[in-house]
Parts: sequence; structure tokens; C-alpha cells
Amino acid sequence: MPLFLKRSNGLGKSRRRDMPDGLWLKCPECNEMLYSEELDKALRVCPLCNYHFPLDRADRIAMLADDGTFEEWDRDLLALDFLGFIGPAPYQDKLEDNRRKTGQPDAVTCGRARLDGRPLALGVMDFNFLGASMGSVVGEKITRLIERATAAALPLVIVCASGGARMYEGLLSLMQMAKTSGALARHADAGLPYISVLTHPTTAGVMASFATLGDVILAEPGALIGFAGARVIKETIQQDLPAGFQRPDFLLKHGLLDQIVPRRDLKARLALLLDYLMPAPAAPAPAAAPV
Repeated sequence: MPLFLKRSNGLGKSRRRDMPDGLWLKCPECNEMLYSEELDKALRVCPLCNYHFPLDRADRIAMLADDGTFEEWDRDLLALDFLGFIGPAPYQDKLEDNRRKTGQPDAVTCGRARLDGRPLALGVMDFNFLGASMGSVVGEKITRLIERATAAALPLVIVCASGGARMYEGLLSLMQMAKTSGALARHADAGLPYISVLTHPTTAGVMASFATLGDVILAEPGALIGFAGARVIKETIQQDLPAGFQRPDFLLKHGLLDQIVPRRDLKARLALLLDYLMPAPAAPAPAAAPV
């Protein structure tokens, strides 16, 4: 039984003050205190209300890829401050800070793996790195992932999360929308499947390009999914918006999503979909009849 603490009347405050940092986490949905170790075993999903906590790329890859099968591609690609962007902090400083914080070179990790024995190309975005914004390196890595999947006749799965285009790179960031979409068109022309998994949050330029071009589009429960923020949309169209219009239940009902899949079921669901979508291997030619 997963461990959790009931909300108290204040008698336990001094005891909780002495707990090591990170030992317990408060669920933002149901406000219960959850034991971190048990939460990790549950794939960072609250056992009481099913709230899906953020999951970093290493844990997502471990969740989906069979042990020891993930081979990373293009890790050495690094973003540069080619525009000399100056704001509250220089872009180069932000890049270096995020590399130190995450231990990763940029906001996406791409490679080849097996999922329940099935070979695939896998990309995983990580919101912890500059909000998983899509700059030139993110777009290039996604494009190379797609092109390698096409060349090797592999199915493709991308786990998406993003706040949108990376403003520090200007127009070069926006160009990645067309580049990734073009690569996906060629992948589709080759008769190969692409499954997109939308996690919290998936928005803006990523949402408007490769995130919603999947043959099958899945989403985690509760994820924020949309192009612009609700306030911006309301001010633009001058209309009240339906409740929850950027959440998976609404989007499934209106046809943008194919399925909402809880995290614990995602690997099995992807395996099933890959079996349906991958072209059947060609039958061997019949043996010649004996003369």
C-alpha cells in the first residue's frame, strides 16, 4: 500500500519540519503528502487521485525502453547564441545553467531502442531544460531522428512536452516547425508509423508541428495541450471559452486525440499499436517445385 500522510490539524507541523528535503511531496491535485520513494515506484503518479507528476527524460526512457537497449543519437549537438541575444540574462548563460541543472546538452534526447522487443526510434522531450523550447538543435535532432527512422524502416515514437519555440533563436527556431513536418511527411510516404505522446505541457510551435502529426496521438491524463494560453485566446476572439478546453478529455471528445493513456499503461499500449501499425514482413517466396 503506498504511503501517504493525511492532512493534519497542525499537530504534526514540528515533526514534518525535521524531515529531510524531498522525502515527502505534496500532491497539487488532492493535497495529500506522498512518500517520494513510493511515488517513484508508481512512475510519479499519485496513488490517491491519479495526478501525473512531471517525469524527466531519463525516467521516461527507462519506462519505455527495454533494459540496456537505448542507444542515444546526436548527443554532441549543442545550441549556440548565434544571434547574440541579450535580455535579462544572455542566452549563452541560460544554456550553460540548464546544462548544469539537467546534466543534458539540450531539451530532447533521441535514439534507437526496443520496446517489449520491438525495435523503434524514440525521442523524449524534457520540460526541465528551458521549458523544452524548440530551438535549432531540438529541431535538428528531431529531424535526424525521423530521417534515421525512415532510412532504417523503423516506427517512430516521440514523447512531447514544450512551451513552444525558443525565442532566443528568433526565426531560426520557427523554421524547425517546417523542417520536422517535412521529415514526417517523408516518413509517412515510406509507409512507416509515427505515434505522438503528448505530456504536460505540450503547447505552441511543437503543438503546431510534429506533436500533432502522429498517425496515432496519445496523451497523458491531465496534460495541458494547446497552441496559445487561454487568456490570450479569449482576448483575441472576445469569447468565453469552454471549461477544460485545453485538457485531454475535451480534446478526445472533439477529435484531436485518439486515446488518453495512464502512464502505467503506456508501454503496453505502444507495443499493441506498433503491432497494428507496422507493415507485415514480406512473405518468403515459395520454393521452386522439384523438376
